[in-house]
Amino acid sequence: MAQHVCPWWLAYTFDNPLRRIFHKPEKIFAPYLSEGITAIDLGCGMGYFSFGMAKIVGETGKIISVDLQQKMLDTLTQRARKAGVANRIATLRCEGNNIGSHETVDFALAFWMAHETPDVLSFLQQVHAILKTSGKLLIAEPKGHVTVAEFKKTMSIAQAIGFKPIDSPIISLSHASLFEKP
Repeated sequence: MAQHVCPWWLAYTFDNPLRRIFHKPEKIFAPYLSEGITAIDLGCGMGYFSFGMAKIVGETGKIISVDLQQKMLDTLTQRARKAGVANRIATLRCEGNNIGSHETVDFALAFWMAHETPDVLSFLQQVHAILKTSGKLLIAEPKGHVTVAEFKKTMSIAQAIGFKPIDSPIISLSHASLFEKP
């Protein structure tokens, strides 16, 4: 799903306890997730957000963690077992321009990864196709790496596909927008 994929070994710089200073999954996702829903974490890496989301959706919920790199998914699976949330997380290896999921979801997360996709339009169309009506999509991109203009272009593409912007949540170090599928 990407031309400029973050290598698996670099993910340790993003997925560590210090990150909780800036990105607390429970705080970021509490307004959008609830017990029993299904969510997808696109470009999940080693699962930093997948674990936090799994805790919120509870025993009856499900997180689909999608990544291009099997090494990321293998590490996520090991860590999910240690965190006690492995039964709530299903991993899915995507390929190139195909996220690979056909299961409908209530919530989709694209955190610091949309800029890595080779075709943002195709990527967002696929997300739109799997999102339930009234489902939410949260896109966050890293400030300093993705310019305001680039982020606005992605937001315009999302709107052209049919996503309705409903919020601009404040997420540390990020440009962020929340969309709904009408």
